[in-house]
Amino acid sequence: MKKIILCFVLIVSLTDCKRTKIEPEGPTDVRVFNNTDQAFSNVVVNTSGGEFNFGTVNPQAYSSYHLFDKAYPKADISLDIGGNTYSTPVQDYTYMQYMGQMKITYKIFITDEAQRELDTDVVTEEEL
Repeated sequence: MKKIILCFVLIVSLTDCKRTKIEPEGPTDVRVFNNTDQAFSNVVVNTSGGEFNFGTVNPQAYSSYHLFDKAYPKADISLDIGGNTYSTPVQDYTYMQYMGQMKITYKIFITDEAQRELDTDVVTEEEL
């Protein structure tokens, strides 16, 4: 009788543990694309899941990929162009949905030359 009860308890506990797998936050492979006609140097990307310096990215060129713990559709990016520092507005990640386990590219472009402000579009590998 004890074996039957033990088997019943095991079967019930094993079937109760099945849950829908939730997509993990990452890691996310990230690279940048210089969507301008000027060379970027000291390209620093902060995704709220890490920070990495991609170094120099030439005009209309891609950097190599770097693995971040997590990434969002927007990132904090700063870089130098001709000795001047440009950056994106500070991001609030509170309600952003993370990208998950995928390869993404931040296409960086200048939105306001006078204010030295940047913006990005995020492109997934499937969209390339």
